[in-house]
Amino acid sequence: MAATTSAGAKADEGGMGYLQSLPRRVVTIYLPLVIFVFVLLFPFYWMAITAVKPNEQMTNFNDYSPFWVVNPTLEHIRYLLFDTSYPGWLWNTVLISVGSTVLSLLAAVFAAYAIERLRFQGSRQVGLGIFLAYLVPPSILFIPLSVMVFRLGLYDTPFALILTYPTFLVPFCTWLLMGYFRSIPFELEECALIDGASRWQILTRIILPLSVPGLISAGIFAFTLSWNEFIYALTFIQSSENKTVPVGVLTELVRSDVYEWGALMAGALIGSLPVVILYSFFVEHYVSSMTGAVKE
Repeated sequence: MAATTSAGAKADEGGMGYLQSLPRRVVTIYLPLVIFVFVLLFPFYWMAITAVKPNEQMTNFNDYSPFWVVNPTLEHIRYLLFDTSYPGWLWNTVLISVGSTVLSLLAAVFAAYAIERLRFQGSRQVGLGIFLAYLVPPSILFIPLSVMVFRLGLYDTPFALILTYPTFLVPFCTWLLMGYFRSIPFELEECALIDGASRWQILTRIILPLSVPGLISAGIFAFTLSWNEFIYALTFIQSSENKTVPVGVLTELVRSDVYEWGALMAGALIGSLPVVILYSFFVEHYVSSMTGAVKE
């Protein structure tokens, strides 16, 4: 019995037992965690203080600290919301991101289900081809896509982006859902087929309800990529009222060599809040999608 206890103690020491010491916990856990949190949150802190910092404090480092703000002001936020087209840019970004995400998820669900669950010959090669399509740089695709957008009369409209964003969203979402659908036991589908269920019923009543975390994860990724996309939005949109936040903030708030830093940082901070809120609401589903679906 004593030998067993001694062996267990040695096993603990070889595993996580080294974390029992406070200095070791500080070096291996707390210090890296503090560094990670600082690197992650410092850009948001910098945007926040710059958004409320008066203009005279932004370059006068002799009298004011660059890491703090004295006498904060809301003038930059007021200018951004009421003297620019920023509310319209924000609405355009939400509309385009939601529309392209919905279209991409619909296409990705059908593609991933066909590749992973129907087991047709060459399905693996098709899945690999879809993933390789995601690796094609958008800077190569926007030239032929611009020709199609002009010919279809979609230039300078939100539909130009809603219909082109799926070119890089569908491959990624399909690849992500393929891995999630693969983790669902095939026995569930086989039992449903024996009971007389159709493929559509299996997809809508079995596969999709079990794949909610994976769908949410793919939707978050697609929404984030659409929200931050810049090249297509800069190429296909010209008028100020139809621009998205990334393009509008850069093109309208930077005039030659004049940078309106307060409004720029306020626009970047407000523009990042919807994505942050989206992640905070669905973080549990996002984490669960990384661990697979139903265990056999």
